Amino acid sequence: MAAADSHSAPSLGEVARQWGRIGTIGFGGPPAHIALLRDLCVVRRQWLTEDDFERAIAATNILPGPASTQLAIYCAWRLRGRKGAVVGGLGFILPGLVAILALSVLFLAGSPPRWVRGAGMGAGAAVAAVAVSAGLGVARPIWRRAGASRRPRIALYALAGGLGAATAGPWLVLVLLGAAAVELVWETMAPRAIGVHVWPLLGVVVAPGGTGDLVWTALKVGALAFGGGFVIIPLMQSDAVSTYHWMTHAQFLSAVALGQVTPGPVVQTVAVVGYAAAGIPGGLLASAVAFLPSFAFILIGAARFERLLRNRRVGAFLAGAAPAAAGAIVGSAIPLAGALSQDWQYGILAAAACAVLLFGRSVVPTLVAAGAIGTVVAVLGAPLSA
Repeated sequence: MAAADSHSAPSLGEVARQWGRIGTIGFGGPPAHIALLRDLCVVRRQWLTEDDFERAIAATNILPGPASTQLAIYCAWRLRGRKGAVVGGLGFILPGLVAILALSVLFLAGSPPRWVRGAGMGAGAAVAAVAVSAGLGVARPIWRRAGASRRPRIALYALAGGLGAATAGPWLVLVLLGAAAVELVWETMAPRAIGVHVWPLLGVVVAPGGTGDLVWTALKVGALAFGGGFVIIPLMQSDAVSTYHWMTHAQFLSAVALGQVTPGPVVQTVAVVGYAAAGIPGGLLASAVAFLPSFAFILIGAARFERLLRNRRVGAFLAGAAPAAAGAIVGSAIPLAGALSQDWQYGILAAAACAVLLFGRSVVPTLVAAGAIGTVVAVLGAPLSA
């Protein structure tokens, strides 16, 4: 049974308050979430030891899906078991969900004010630069940890992921799983293991759509986000814009920007897609489906994480998927930049790239500044996309 190791476990009410606080102030993505969880659980309350927390990070990093969300759920599970996992996970997710749905109503309204459209287009113009920064942030530690003999394969997986994100649309899933399968065979020389790990996941790609299109899109987002939330951007873009036409390219870029500037995980972007498809009920449904795998992984499998961490096949499978995902995040910048419609947006993109890639500026202030520039440009009468 999960329990706090060093001090008495918090009540469920305390878990709801503290995880809700982190969900409310957690701007800045996974690094901010991890820092806030460590400060709460290890430093201030000493509910977990530093070693406990590092093992929790390692355990949740072996899972597909939004890692910082799974870390929040897992830490709550360690303290209060399954009830704590549910309460802590909801506390972490709901503040950002409320914020992003409220902003969706403003930015995706039928005829938003000109300044609102300008803000969305300005922030959206910077998203491609943010994607490159996020992908490089995922890739650097993978490259450092890889030995000299593995680095050529790592580079090939990353290249395949980048090309897949730029060209393959919804079939990017096959690229990620293919890289994982190749590394699994290379490291274990046990092809039979591929059937266990890969073939069930391929059902995500070939399953029928129909009235479940939104659910299927959200499920792919929640179950296949290897390497962080940004890897699902090309998957969502293909479904939301090209396949089902729930939103325009400009609206999708605004959706990604909203996922960055609101607290909580980047995966919340799927709620904007759901809102575009079916209003508030669609946003709530998409978010629920996208986060369901994270809860399921913890509630069902958390007790087995230590064994999984030592499993050679699991490690090899993820060692192939992770660099492909990093490459896909970088590659997603190509369709994101290609979705820009006005010349002034490219100027914002260039400035954002300099800010985050050359000068190391953080993402949220960069996107806010880009949105502010877009507002000014729109008010001054610059052309806006249809």
